Amino acid sequence: MNLPAPGKRELSLLRALATRQGRRKNPYCRCEGLRAVRELLAFFPEKVLFCVGTEAGLAGIDFPAEKLRLLPERAFKELSGTVSPQGVIAVAGIPVCTAGVDSPFIFALDGIGDPGNFGTIARSCRAAGVKELWYTTGSTDPWSDKAVRSGMGAQFGLNLREFASLDKLLDRARELGYGRFFYADPHDGESCFAAPGLFDRSVVIIGGEPSGSHVERAASIHIPMPGNYESINAAQAATVLLFESVRRREAAEGR
Repeated sequence: MNLPAPGKRELSLLRALATRQGRRKNPYCRCEGLRAVRELLAFFPEKVLFCVGTEAGLAGIDFPAEKLRLLPERAFKELSGTVSPQGVIAVAGIPVCTAGVDSPFIFALDGIGDPGNFGTIARSCRAAGVKELWYTTGSTDPWSDKAVRSGMGAQFGLNLREFASLDKLLDRARELGYGRFFYADPHDGESCFAAPGLFDRSVVIIGGEPSGSHVERAASIHIPMPGNYESINAAQAATVLLFESVRRREAAEGR
């Protein structure tokens, strides 16, 4: 495979993007892993600045050769953020959110600290056709290596909007005409399968894993658990709620 090695600036950018501070200084992120990079290239190839990888890793993707950079196995492993690298990292531009908000409801994350959970929720949003995923400062960085890898690049198809606090998030939502607020509680509130208006110009909030999101301005809902188990994690709860919105939408359409 006759490909150039990454230049000094490209290597410097790759190392910087491995940190949150580096991502704040650059409008890019890293997307690592064969499946995640393939998803990114399939849906958002225009976002990709270049791909760096080993000979085996680059052989597994379909992308113009002029945007490929080759590294030996050992050098790639030093750049990788995983224990068992798959040999390819894409550097992609972080998308700018659309100016307007056009969605039946907004899905919001308050203090979701685990990047794996954040990425999984992003995938569920994309699968359910929900484009507005808002989050509070203090949540994990949605553009970290692990979050992007867990999201399989789903973040690139969403409007990810950050707010300093949940109050500021809800204030902005209300300004845009989203006047109903619901938060998921592990035990209290109305069943998410019965609550009226749950996805009607509303904000549905998932709180941090340890204690949930207790908001005086929002009505509580819960996911019924007949097995009497303590709780499910944030990503599982988000997926249940997101696909309850799909169920209701299809029922309303007679499907």
